[in-house]
Amino acid sequence: MPAGKIVSIYTRATSFGLGFTSLQDTYLSPETYRGWEARFSRETLHQTKLMGGKIWQQTYFQGNFGYTDNRAENNKTATALANWNYGWYYCQPLSQSFDLLLGGAADLNGGFTYNMRNGNNPVSLRAHASIDASVMALWNLQLNHRPLLIRYQASLPLMGLMFMPHYGQSYYEIFSIGERGGTVKFTTPFSSPSLRQMLSADYPVGKFTLRLTYVWDAQQAHINQIKSHIYSHIFMIGVVKRFQIL
Repeated sequence: MPAGKIVSIYTRATSFGLGFTSLQDTYLSPETYRGWEARFSRETLHQTKLMGGKIWQQTYFQGNFGYTDNRAENNKTATALANWNYGWYYCQPLSQSFDLLLGGAADLNGGFTYNMRNGNNPVSLRAHASIDASVMALWNLQLNHRPLLIRYQASLPLMGLMFMPHYGQSYYEIFSIGERGGTVKFTTPFSSPSLRQMLSADYPVGKFTLRLTYVWDAQQAHINQIKSHIYSHIFMIGVVKRFQIL
C-alpha cells in the first residue's frame, strides 16, 4: 500500500453458475441422488482502514437450487438453499504480489429438500448457524500486461447449532404437537464435517472485470441418527466492481 492517506477499498462481485450435485438425506430416503445445481452469489470484500489496512471485512450471500435423480431414475428431489456469511480477516502480505488473510465468519444456512414420491414426510427442512474458520490467499499477477487476481478461499465450520428432527419424527409432531426436545443440536467438525472452497480469477475484459470461479462445497451432518450431505461442484461467471473511499 502506498505511503500517505489510507484508502478503504471495496470489491463487489455478482456471479451465476451451474454444476453438479450429490445429495443424501436419510430422513427422506437412504438413496443418494445426483443431478444439477444452479447457484447465484453476491460478495462484498472490504479492505478497511483499521490497523493500516490490514483488517478486511467480507459479506457473502449465495442461493442455490438443485434437481436430482436416484440411481433407478424413478424418483427426484428438489433442493433450495440460502447461505449468508459475515467475516473479518487479518491480512498479512508475504510479498509484493501475495497476501494471506486469516479470520473467522458467522455462517447462516436455511432451506429445504423436497422428495417427490414420499407421502408422510416429503420435505426435509434445513437450518444451521455456525462460526467458521476461514483463510484467503490473494495473488496479484499480470497477464498480457493486465492485472490478474487469483484468489483461493476455504471455510471450515468450527461450532454451531443445527435443527434436525429425530429419525422417523414428523414435522407435525414438532410444530403442531410441540415435541421439539432434542431437535436443535450443538455441532462440531465431528458431527458436521463440512468445508467450502472457492478458486477464482478476476481479469479485465473491455470496460468490465470478469470473475471465473470454481466452487467445491461439501456440507455434511450426522445428527439424531440422520445422515445428510450435499456435495457440489459449481462453475460460475460474474462481474466485479472495485472502488475506493478515502
